[in-house]
Amino acid sequence: MRERFSKWILRIAILLLLAGQAPAQALLQPPFGLHWGDSPEKLLEWASRHALDVTISLPGDQAGLRILKIEPRKGFLPETKAGAVECRFLAGKLYELTIHYFDREASADLMESRFNDLRKQIVLEHGPLLTNQQQRSLEDQFVTRTQAYHREPVKGLFLLLAFTEVEDLLRKSRDARFSLIYRNENFRKELLEDLKKP
Repeated sequence: MRERFSKWILRIAILLLLAGQAPAQALLQPPFGLHWGDSPEKLLEWASRHALDVTISLPGDQAGLRILKIEPRKGFLPETKAGAVECRFLAGKLYELTIHYFDREASADLMESRFNDLRKQIVLEHGPLLTNQQQRSLEDQFVTRTQAYHREPVKGLFLLLAFTEVEDLLRKSRDARFSLIYRNENFRKELLEDLKKP
């Protein structure tokens, strides 16, 4: 009887643990209708449908890693103000997605405004962000300013929002861009373990 009771308690504890993690995992599903573990084919079909350029990288020193970067020849990705999306796959399964926001026509001030709007939207959707870093540095007449924030509702599952502005003091010009990264480090570790198996 005690053994059966212990088994039920263990099962309930596992279910509660999984239930506690499921909402956080669902909250941090990657955008564009993708899910952790999706294959590159889903993105390739989307890129083909919208006539977007695709660059595929296969780093020789990282077995099983495939990086897809998708961007339009000009303008933005469909239904966004993003310039490119970059996805990382291990063993053919998605574990990281980065949306790059850049606009050659927009001023640095406008890009910072877009960054702040996105940050507010993320806070509304996912909850408060923690500050990672806020820095300003000067080197060779270039001033670089960075801001980064993150959210990690479950250890190993996080999103990171990073803004960079570079000001050329000599030419009196400024350029800014930012990126939003969704990463499932837990899933990446699982995939690495699977790759090690014979």
